[in-house]
Amino acid sequence: MPRFFSAPTAFAALLSLAACSPESDDPNTAIPDVDVPELSLSTLQDVTRQLSSDEFEGRSPGTAGEEKTVALLIEKFKEAGLQPGNNGSWTQDVPLVEITAVNPTPLTFSGGAAPMTLQYGADYVAGSYRVQPSISVKDSDVVFVGYGINAPEKGWNDYAGIDVKGKTVVILVNDPDWQTPEAQGEFNGRAMTYYGRWTYKYEEAARQGAAAALIVHDTEPAAYGWNVVESSWTGTQYLADSTNGGADQTAANGWIQLEKAKQLFAGAGKDFDALREAAKKKGFKAVPLSGVKASFGFDNRIAKKMSRNVIGVLPGAKRPDEYVLYTAHWDHLGRCTPVDGDDICNGAVDNATGTAALVTLAQAFKAAGAPDRSLVFLAVTAEESGLLGSKFYADNPVFPLGQTVAGVNMDALNPVGPTRDIVVVGRGKSQLDAYLEKAALTDERTVVDEPTPEKGFYYRSDHFSFAKRGVPMIYFESGEDLVDGGVEAGKKAAEDYVEKRYHAPGDEFEAITNWDGMMADLRLYYAVGRMLAMTSAWPNWNEGDEFRAARDKSRSAS
Repeated sequence: MPRFFSAPTAFAALLSLAACSPESDDPNTAIPDVDVPELSLSTLQDVTRQLSSDEFEGRSPGTAGEEKTVALLIEKFKEAGLQPGNNGSWTQDVPLVEITAVNPTPLTFSGGAAPMTLQYGADYVAGSYRVQPSISVKDSDVVFVGYGINAPEKGWNDYAGIDVKGKTVVILVNDPDWQTPEAQGEFNGRAMTYYGRWTYKYEEAARQGAAAALIVHDTEPAAYGWNVVESSWTGTQYLADSTNGGADQTAANGWIQLEKAKQLFAGAGKDFDALREAAKKKGFKAVPLSGVKASFGFDNRIAKKMSRNVIGVLPGAKRPDEYVLYTAHWDHLGRCTPVDGDDICNGAVDNATGTAALVTLAQAFKAAGAPDRSLVFLAVTAEESGLLGSKFYADNPVFPLGQTVAGVNMDALNPVGPTRDIVVVGRGKSQLDAYLEKAALTDERTVVDEPTPEKGFYYRSDHFSFAKRGVPMIYFESGEDLVDGGVEAGKKAAEDYVEKRYHAPGDEFEAITNWDGMMADLRLYYAVGRMLAMTSAWPNWNEGDEFRAARDKSRSAS
């Protein structure tokens, strides 16, 4: 998912020349100076154009669009001078289940003062993680479980004292304290934790035995409008193949419109706004909507597919068994909700640009000569379906994670022009910040904190799959302080993209009118990767970070 940020407060980038290594006697191992060569705009444009053409049908995994995408990436990686990255193969198989909800019924709520009928797409969306031919939720009791969080380490359990087995739970999006101005508090205040992500909420509902989980969509805490939910959930979905076929999951997961949720609660004699406020406080007790029953269903069109990650490697000149990652997801939504008769979500910005950047950088690194450490260029599948390709690689790494120094993730490059600022998603989590700060200072750009951490961008792209396994990953993008127009113009351009093109057929190559911002950012992507591949340091997560223990464990075992 692309991130475009405003930066209301800019400050001078701090230049840190140290990156501590757990194996180095010298705690001040210098971050090396690097030269950034001329990067090929034509390569970036040509690969983006091809990947986002109608011929590639939106690059949905398991389709003809995937076949074309994988073939193109192998061709381009070869031309760039890379070697096959998986023991002589260019690809890594990723077993997926393709599941499409068809023949959906309306979602009905009966038993309240005003029975309701919600239409699929317009009012609600739903799908299933169970690999079975049909799904039916019939006369299921409805329970409001606040934010749907069970966090023993925080003494917080929204499911305490209630049995939701076989019931439909209604859940709020984000964390209880997402409106807190500061990034501190029970759930890091405005900085979203994983408890705020919809993926977690469905996971916890399944652990609690719920039949169905419905998240109330609210644009601000969700960070996207209903149009994004509808386009993302009404087409084919992909799941990681599992031995039990998802039998331990809820029968259905979905979203409902905010106004429909308010009407539902009112019909049950409840004040939605008052309960939403109460759910922010520790000790909140789940509230049954007494007498209200939920019913809906759909058929599942199921196919098991083998998708693929594409992997190229540039072996290191001195320490080839130490690896630096560049990651980007090649997939997009394929066929989606039509707009003006166009039903192909081409995904030019998201993420043909990031994938084309892999090729562009590989080409530049090869021409400049191999660095000391090996560089791995990893184009992953099924990011749009829940980071499935990166998760599969992290669970089944070709190159040991304990020997993987760090990584740089690229997800949707800046299509609106060069900016004075660079935003780090999750700044302050790891020692990788120092590498970017040095690169940015050289390019006279300012590194700033993420201005909207409440939107949980840290958990929405492929770097998260590796972070969970302990590999330090950095994810940064342009801010909105445009060189030509400033913050106001940058914010307007970003909003225009999100409203008109993000996860929609309008995200096409022809809509990209300015490539200067992408090229400016590519310089930083190159510089950070080159620094990491030339230093002898092993950067780590900062003390106290949630991923530090996993990193220390993997390094001690390597």
